[in-house]
Amino acid sequence: MKLQKSFRLLALTGIATALSVSSVYAQTMSSPAKQAILIEASTGDVLFEKKADEQMTPSSMSKLMTVYIAFQQLKSGSLTLEDEFTVEDSPTWRRWRNTSTNDTGSTMYVNAGETVTIGDLLRGIIVQSGNDACAQLALAIAGDVGVFVNMMNEEAANLGLTKSHFMNTNGWPDPDHYMSARDIATLSHALSVEFPEYYSIFAERTFTHAGVKQPNRNRLLYRDRVHSDGLKTGHTQAGGYGLASSAIMDGRRLVLVVNGMTSDNARINESERLLNYGFRNFGIFDMLKAGQVIDNADVWLGEEATVPLIAEADVTLSMNKQARRNMTAKVIYDGPIAAPIQKGQPIATLELSANGMETKSYPLVAGKDIDSLGGFSRIKAAFSYMLMGSASD
Repeated sequence: MKLQKSFRLLALTGIATALSVSSVYAQTMSSPAKQAILIEASTGDVLFEKKADEQMTPSSMSKLMTVYIAFQQLKSGSLTLEDEFTVEDSPTWRRWRNTSTNDTGSTMYVNAGETVTIGDLLRGIIVQSGNDACAQLALAIAGDVGVFVNMMNEEAANLGLTKSHFMNTNGWPDPDHYMSARDIATLSHALSVEFPEYYSIFAERTFTHAGVKQPNRNRLLYRDRVHSDGLKTGHTQAGGYGLASSAIMDGRRLVLVVNGMTSDNARINESERLLNYGFRNFGIFDMLKAGQVIDNADVWLGEEATVPLIAEADVTLSMNKQARRNMTAKVIYDGPIAAPIQKGQPIATLELSANGMETKSYPLVAGKDIDSLGGFSRIKAAFSYMLMGSASD
């Protein structure tokens, strides 16, 4: 028999660490961005999204994958920021050098014959968005740009970026070079979590190379109201203006991607608006603590009449603050539960519901062992149950 008990969920505590992306609130917001996603980093909950899984032109935001691979090499010890690389007068250098007759896009101004450090190449990518810096970093790591691009696609698969494919290191327009907003957000989050020792480079506001001082193209870094510390702009005619950004306020990190905006000002203003929306309207709430007793379930022919139902794992949600006030919980199980019951045995489900939020389900397990009744006691209990029903009826 399916049994349900509903109650108001109050004063629960817990911690969550995994990035498990799921929508937590029915959207009332809109955005002029063609694609967008706003994620609570600590829970992975999506606070806002618009065509987040749509294949799109990521422009220079795809340089985040180039940076990700470089950070991996640094963390493994295969590279250091001080390692030096000599730029050769090669077809790769000539393709991306800045001249009046060559369409190269943004540049770091690396020169053939000069020696640059890995740290400078990274800043040339992150701060100056240099297409030439991406190509030279690929040569420094893999010895060949094509080999490096293969590394990018392999790492995208490892990260679960199912809507991403790379054809080059810098996001130069190509019909087979694409990402989704959700994939960029996942990659952005991975950069902050996996490489905290290098992530601070994203917040650097200027970098000078070859006598040219350039500001970070992410002007959100200059707007203190959102406390942004990264990550990467992007702009092509096909993709419009985009920005992968992240910000921290009161210990919370939000990750945001917008794309398809009409101007630099538009992408910065919209990013600031959506980040402020997330910080102002949502909060992080500890819902379940592993081992916490949620309810008791009736037992059939057991040495005890009930068994405690406990949460299997910690659960933390980012929720709209207004919706949180009216959240309810429902325990569902097929009961009474036949003995014997083993501690840790999944026997029930807890459903959490709130206005505008997708219902979320979590397993509840037995909090203790319950042995079966034997002999006459078993016959007596069964007869009593048939006459009177369970205590919860």
